[in-house]
This record gives sequence, C-alpha cells and structure tokens, in this order.
Amino acid sequence: MPENCINLQFIANLYLANSHRTKGSRSPVNQNFCMNMQKFTKAPQTPRAVNYSCKALYAGPISLHTEYMSKQHFSVGQTAQIDDSLIEGLVLPRFMNYVRIGTTSCRHLTETPSSPGQWDLAKALETELRDLGLSEVELTNHCYVIARVPASPGRENAPVIGFLAHLDTASDVPGDNVKPCLVRNYNGERIELCSGYVLDPLEDADLAAQKGKDIVHTDGSTLLGADDKAGIAEIAGAIEYLLTHPELNHGPLEIVFSPDEETGKGLPEFPLNSIRSAACYTLDGGPLGELEVECFNAWKADVTFQGKVIHVGHARGILANAALMAASFAVMLPRSESPEATDGYYGYYCPMEIKGDLEQADLEVYIRDFDRKGAERRVHALNVFAEAVETQFPGGKVVVEAKAQYYNMKEKIDEHPEVFEKLTMAAANLGIAYRQKPIRGGTDGSRLTEMGIPTPNIFTGGRNYHSRLEWVSVSEMISACKLVIELIRLWGEV
Repeated sequence: MPENCINLQFIANLYLANSHRTKGSRSPVNQNFCMNMQKFTKAPQTPRAVNYSCKALYAGPISLHTEYMSKQHFSVGQTAQIDDSLIEGLVLPRFMNYVRIGTTSCRHLTETPSSPGQWDLAKALETELRDLGLSEVELTNHCYVIARVPASPGRENAPVIGFLAHLDTASDVPGDNVKPCLVRNYNGERIELCSGYVLDPLEDADLAAQKGKDIVHTDGSTLLGADDKAGIAEIAGAIEYLLTHPELNHGPLEIVFSPDEETGKGLPEFPLNSIRSAACYTLDGGPLGELEVECFNAWKADVTFQGKVIHVGHARGILANAALMAASFAVMLPRSESPEATDGYYGYYCPMEIKGDLEQADLEVYIRDFDRKGAERRVHALNVFAEAVETQFPGGKVVVEAKAQYYNMKEKIDEHPEVFEKLTMAAANLGIAYRQKPIRGGTDGSRLTEMGIPTPNIFTGGRNYHSRLEWVSVSEMISACKLVIELIRLWGEV
C-alpha cells in the first residue's frame, strides 16, 4: 500500500475502540450478521400454503353499530364491562376504510403535510368527528385535526387528557392502493401473499399465537398502514363509545391526529399554544400490553461530498471522486452498530440514502441512541470519519450537518409519575398483562413530551411495520380501544 494511502476502516475502528463507551453504544457481536434475511423479504421457495381471498370488506361508509348501545352497564367507580363485538364494530370498519386512503409521507419535502393524501384522511376525520356530534373540531392549515370532547356535568375540573395518532404512513415500501385482507379465525398456517411474499407462523411467533383469532394483513403489494391508522381507529372508536354512553362520566378530552410523523420532523407546525392537555397518550405501539415511556435520542446527519473533477483519462493525482468518497464514508459506519445487528438498548448508525456523481454526492445518516451522550458521541464520530475521507481524497471536501430530531422522553415522563400510573392501572383493571419496553424509534409523543406535555405510548396490535408483511390483530385493536375508554374513566374520577 502506498505510504500516502490511508486505510479508512482502520481509522474508524481505531476511533471507535478509543471512544468513550456509554450504555447502548455498543452492540452484541452478531455471529450471524450475514444471515439470510429471506423471512423479512420474499417467501422461501417451498410447500403448500393457504390462499386467503382479499375480498374488500367494509368498503362502504362507516357503520355506527348503535344496536348494541343499550346493552352496556357499569357503575360509577367500576371498570366498564364492554362487549367485544361492540368495540369491533366501532374499530374494525374504520380501520378497513382508513387504510385505503394513501397517506405516504415524504421526508425530503419541507412543507407540512408532505403529501396530499394526508389532507384526504384529515378531512374525512374532521367530517366524521363532527357527525358524531362534536362541535369543537378544527383542521389547521398544516393538516392537524384537533377535536375536543366536553366534560360530563360535574367533571369540568378534571384535567384535560389528550389522545394522539398520526395520519401518515412510511415511505419505505409502497403505501397507496392498500388492499387490506381480513382473515377470520386464522388457522395458523402460512398465508401466501402476492409477488412471492408470505406470512409464515414458523418465522413469526406473534402470528402463530393468533391461531383461532382474527387478523388483517396486507396483500403483499404494499404496507398495511396499521402504523398508525390502527391508532386512529382505536381513538375514534373510543370517542364514539363515549358519546353514545353518557352514563360514563369523564373529564374534558382532546383528540389530535397529526401529519408527517414518519418523516422524523417532530410535530412540524404543531399548534402548541392552542393545546389544553395536561397529559397525552399516543396510540402508536405494537403488540398487546406493550406500554412505552422511553425512546431513542434521534439525530439526522446530511453528509455532503464535494469532489475535484477532471477528465478521467487525465485523472491520476488530480481527481477526487465524490461518489467514491461517499462510498468510503459509508463503509466506515460500524456494521456491528447498525439496525440489523442491534436490539434492546443498543444504538446504531443507519445510512438511509446515498446518491451522487464525480463532482458531488450526498449521504443521509440516522443516528439513534437511548443515551444522549451516546448519540452525541456518534455525531462526533461522523466528523472524524469526514476528516479521514478528506485526507485520503486530496482536494475533496466533506461537510457533516447534524440535527437533533427528538430526545428520549423518559426523564420528562418520570417527572409526572401519575401519567404512567393511570395507564398501568387501566391495563390492570382490564386484565391486560402489560410490560414496559423501550421504543426503538420515536413517536410524536416524544416531541410532545419535550414540549412539556408528558405522553406515553400505547400498543395498537400491529406487527411488522413499514413492510409488505405488516399485519394487525383484531382482538388487540379491541383491547387498545377498551384501554383508552378505561383511561378516560380513570382520569374523570374526581
């Protein structure tokens, strides 16, 4: 190797080995790092499967299912005994309708919302909430739907409690023309999707556990959109139940449906001054019982590579190839600290997009870490890598622009223990075995908590988000809706 040639990977490893290690800064060694990722993509070339029809159910307008309303009875101070079939009628038809509205957001656009489909869903929700009898419903200039439910007589002094879910879906896979497939009494076998994709209970323990229950899955051509239209349906269903059961006393409530959560912008153009909630809950989680109060500290780094260009036939000793600079930088990101090699409390670097040519290239990198100092260490590492690339490519220039997206919400939520205590009490009252786990991502609740409104996250019943293998448990959607109702009841006790 020539003396003036620098081994970039050696520099990266040397820096990482000597950097300060914090909780979550290192990943376990993944001995199967290059394992076959087939179970997350296309189906294995094998045997028999059950082909379910994706017949479009619930294609018509939302049914209010009022025929059950008079059958529900409960006493003040006691958990409401609510029939599951009633809640399914309030939640499932909504969900099946919502997911058919394409709301894929775009992280490359600065305007809010970043896609027109979000307006379509927001306007439909505004109309729906007004049709339920709510008079205080607003659709802001930036696509936030905000609705308020007045308190029951005598409960006006209870704190205002909010519930929040987001309108958009991720851009990782197609999200338009979603064809939701409802499977009744799932038989526990493989489900063949289109284009060779498959839902296999042998590779998905959560799916196997749904045998005998109802699920909704994608047809394989798109994501499903349970993230976060399941959350919207569960909140809207709970509000309809509340409005048709005046005997359930409650305090004042605030409902927010937000745009562009998946872009990582962190509640852009959020009308904080008009929000009245003392505490809020997002419905943007996963399996039954998962309750979340901590998330990543998130940074986004835009790395720009400026090359030095000359005819490639005369390039010796002169050319600084920007495309090659970007590639060299990308391979310096430690593979043992990537999303596919980490879990639990371990953080990571994730190159999201790379593009360029001889003169200029751009690389977008996400940094995630539960420890704020760990995230800052990773940002510093990017600058070290940039210096190393500049050294190997004389005449080239690397600029790292890093920006915090959101912070771990745990510290702020811990300052208001009653917010999570109410949530665990509601789960216990319903017989839901809850568990607290860290969010390996973020929610609008993390940003809202930073703004001063503590906002834990609640499960929705969805799985395999941001993928063509996304599915949701109908029974767990029912449980999430019931949990919202029980939370409302508990906060309304004065």
